Amino acid sequence: MPEYPKTLGLVLAGGLARRMGGGDKALLRIGDETILERVLGRFSPQCEQVILNANGDPSRFAPFHLPVIADDIPDFAGPLAGILAGLDWAAKNTPDIEWIASVPGDCPFVPRDLVARLHRAREESGQPLACAKSGDWRHPVAGLWPLNLRADLRKALLEEGLHKIEVWTGRHGTAIAEWPDRPLDPFFNVNRPEDLAEAERIAAQNPAF
Repeated sequence: MPEYPKTLGLVLAGGLARRMGGGDKALLRIGDETILERVLGRFSPQCEQVILNANGDPSRFAPFHLPVIADDIPDFAGPLAGILAGLDWAAKNTPDIEWIASVPGDCPFVPRDLVARLHRAREESGQPLACAKSGDWRHPVAGLWPLNLRADLRKALLEEGLHKIEVWTGRHGTAIAEWPDRPLDPFFNVNRPEDLAEAERIAAQNPAF
């Protein structure tokens, strides 16, 4: 069993994918698998359970047999709205779990040790939150979130209209778990058609990665 607290996994796929021309980036294919299949294959073994944050008709994700949780903050309020939706779901459905780990649904090479290293960074630093970093780039959506900050996050979103992750996390303190970005960045994400082509090249040339 993992040597860290029980953690619920949250895949964030609630964005509008404007740079891809709309649709669900998580359902795009790299080789013979969707990006979401790749994410789940790496992320699910690290978590007690995985849920999916997505807006619109949830039936398009039915083959994955996951709870699909929509934002309850209106107007596509960004990743913090998805994180709040996950925290609310956990509070109602998994009362023995105090932590959520989130990953973006367009990150096909997410590390297989992400949750362990986020917890380790949090414990070593004494901070309540943690996020990933590769090379010079922080990845605030690949993060660790305690349920005890759920009310504060809801207040920030609804009463302050605050949507920037690092503004909110900066109020509380965030530990950083670091990965190298060479030879390949494990947090490579698919935002544009050319990124999808690059992901296909990476997967073909690096099957283990």
